[in-house]
Amino acid sequence: MTDAVRARVDAGPVVSGRPWLMLAVATLGFVVNFWAWALLSPLGPLFRDTGTLGTLSESDVSLLVAVPVVVGSLGRIIVGALTDRFGGRVMFPLVSLATVVPIVFVAFVALDSYALLLVGGFFLGIGGTAFAVGVPFVNAWFPPEKRGLAVGIFGAGMGGTAISALTTVRLYEDVGERVPFLITAGVLLAYGVLAWLVLRDAPGRTVPTTPLGQRLAATARMPITWQACVLYAVAFGGYVAFSVYLPAYLKTAHGLTAADAANRMAGFVVVAVAMRPLGGWLADRLGAIRVLALDFAVVALCAAIAAGTPPLQSGGTIAFLAMAAALGMGSGATFALIAQVTEPGRVGGVTGLVGAAGGLGGFVPPLVMGYVYGRTDSYAIGLWLLAATAAATLVLTVTVVRSTVAAHQEQVR
Repeated sequence: MTDAVRARVDAGPVVSGRPWLMLAVATLGFVVNFWAWALLSPLGPLFRDTGTLGTLSESDVSLLVAVPVVVGSLGRIIVGALTDRFGGRVMFPLVSLATVVPIVFVAFVALDSYALLLVGGFFLGIGGTAFAVGVPFVNAWFPPEKRGLAVGIFGAGMGGTAISALTTVRLYEDVGERVPFLITAGVLLAYGVLAWLVLRDAPGRTVPTTPLGQRLAATARMPITWQACVLYAVAFGGYVAFSVYLPAYLKTAHGLTAADAANRMAGFVVVAVAMRPLGGWLADRLGAIRVLALDFAVVALCAAIAAGTPPLQSGGTIAFLAMAAALGMGSGATFALIAQVTEPGRVGGVTGLVGAAGGLGGFVPPLVMGYVYGRTDSYAIGLWLLAATAAATLVLTVTVVRSTVAAHQEQVR
């Protein structure tokens, strides 16, 4: 390579089982950081109903729950490139401990102020950058034929949002308003220590030597980078959008209580999380293009069904759970695709840009849904837009992305 040298980052020999231990600890880190990242989402409807922050509109709630996505998205670009340079052993503890600061700020300073909550939520997004640490870290520990499954298992750590959905409202109401934040901060502190003691970067990891700006520019020019950005913006962006906005949607459109809506959102998250490793595994065996094409077709169909607001007791629940499964599989398959066609030394940079696109893909829909509902009293337009976007992404997958994969395979031969 012209921009990297081989370096021994871990002096110890590769021992049987060590990659799986590294994967387990990295996945745990993703779980706890995503738990922190999603702390404000379940509380959004509660703040609006109780009036503790004054009179909040639907758009105000949408902005509050979407703001943490900004840093969690854009920050992945820098964090992914820094992980290529310094390794996950350094970056995982650093990101985890840095996330504690805004959590404590929210708990002790911001709970009575909408403006301060926006500030705290913005920096709470640091937890979302953990994804860009874990993908290159895990990718380096596994051979190419197992990377889809390994990265898919790591990606299941996005289930940390389910922990937040199931516990935050109950702890806030029944135990104390600061309790969910203090518990999360304590868990992150403990994980930061654990990660520093246990995590080791893969032997022979490729360490880039060129400046950060040059590496980011070179990565951005790769065709697979922008193509995977589109795929992940729809797949993971759709998951993030529903995980942060579904409680507000269910409460408004179907009249559920805040706790019931949060529990149903947790069900959506669990299905998506469970299917992400399957998406990576299937992509390893059947090819990422086939898996992605099926996923986006299912999302388009289910979003069109949901646009009619069918009762949750029948078609509504089925449509949302099928959509969750497709979005989870699509997220796993996207990074299996990246692992298959990207040099190991550039995986962190690609992951950062693609992860940013996925996060931003989750930032925009809640704002659109809140805006549309505020003017039409209906979520149908927003869901139809999702259906159209998924259909367009399906076309991109089977044409442009397929050609990129074929060109890479021909080059390898």
